[in-house]
Amino acid sequence: MTTLKDLSHALGLSVTQVSRALNGHSDVSAATRERVVDAAKRLNYMPNVSARRLVSGRSGTVGLVFRNRSEVPPDTLFVETTCGLSEFFAEHDLQFMLHVGRLADDEIKVYRRLVDSRTLDGFVILNPAVDDRRIAFLREREVPFVVHGRAAPDSAHPYFDIDNEEVAHRLTRHLIERGHRRIAFINGLRSLTFVEARQRGYARALAEAGIVYDETLHVAVEMTESAGLVESVRLVAHTTERPTAVICGNTRIAKGVYHAVEATGLSIPEDVSVVAHDDLLFEFDSERFNPPLTVTASALSESWKPMATFLARAIDGGYPLAQMQEIGRTVFIERASVAAA
Repeated sequence: MTTLKDLSHALGLSVTQVSRALNGHSDVSAATRERVVDAAKRLNYMPNVSARRLVSGRSGTVGLVFRNRSEVPPDTLFVETTCGLSEFFAEHDLQFMLHVGRLADDEIKVYRRLVDSRTLDGFVILNPAVDDRRIAFLREREVPFVVHGRAAPDSAHPYFDIDNEEVAHRLTRHLIERGHRRIAFINGLRSLTFVEARQRGYARALAEAGIVYDETLHVAVEMTESAGLVESVRLVAHTTERPTAVICGNTRIAKGVYHAVEATGLSIPEDVSVVAHDDLLFEFDSERFNPPLTVTASALSESWKPMATFLARAIDGGYPLAQMQEIGRTVFIERASVAAA
C-alpha cells in the first residue's frame, strides 16, 4: 500500500508538503496540489483514516439521527434522500451514517452522546420544527450542521430550503383567480416550520382577496395518501358548506384527495378543484394524475448536493454564512385539475 512517505519520495517533497497538498491547505500552490493529487491517483494512495483522525481530530463521518426506530420514515422517499445525500457527501470525502437511538432515549440525549464521543463531525437535520431542540443544542455546542429547511425566515445556520410561504400563496392565488372563495388546505403537521410558512402564504392570499380565513378549512395531518383521503372525505361530505377547491401539501395527499372525490361520486375539477406542491417524486407523478394535477414544483433531489457542500464547508470553517444557504427554485405548472368556480 502506498504511504505518504512513498509519495514524498516519488515527488521529492516533504511528507508535510504532501499532506497539506492532499488536504487542500491554502499555503500550497495550485500547481503543487495538482501534481500531488495526480501522483496519489497514479500510485493508488489511500489515506489512513485512523491516522488522519488522530491528526485532525475529525472522524470523517457525518450523520442523520433519529431518536428511535419508530421515527424512521418507512418509504422510498427516505431511501432516495439518504442515498442522494450519501452520494454527494462522498464527493467531499465524508462518510454518511444513519444513526437510530434506543426506544427510551430522549432526543437530545442521543445527540449529546454522539457529540461528546466525537463520533460525527456534523449533522443533517430534516423537517425542522418551530423552536427545534436539535438546532438549539448543536448551536450551543458549536457543532456543524445543515438543515433541510429553516428554523426561522432569518435563520443564521446552513440550510437548503424553498420559499414555502410563496408556494402556498401562489397556489391559493391561482384558485382565487379562477373564482374560488371557499378553499381548503390540507397541510402538514403544525409543529414544522415549513408548514407554518405555508399557512402564512395561504392566509396572506386570502386576506389580499378580502376572503375571511376559516380555521376549519386549514387541516394539519401527516403528509400521506391515507390522511389526504380521510380529511378530504370529511371536507367534501358537506353538501352546502363543501369547499370548491383543495390545496394539498404534497402529491401524496393529493392522491388521497383524488380517491376520496371519486369515492363520494364527485369529480375533479367539475365539483372540486385540486392543486398541490410537487417534490417531483417518481411514484407520485403529478402529470399522470387523472386529470393531470396543477402544481408548484421543486425537485427534492436538487437539495442533496448543496446540503452536502454546505455541511462540508461548515466543518472546514472559514466560509461566510451566505455561502452555506440557498433557496431553491420553484415553478408553477398549470394543468387540468382546476375549473372556474
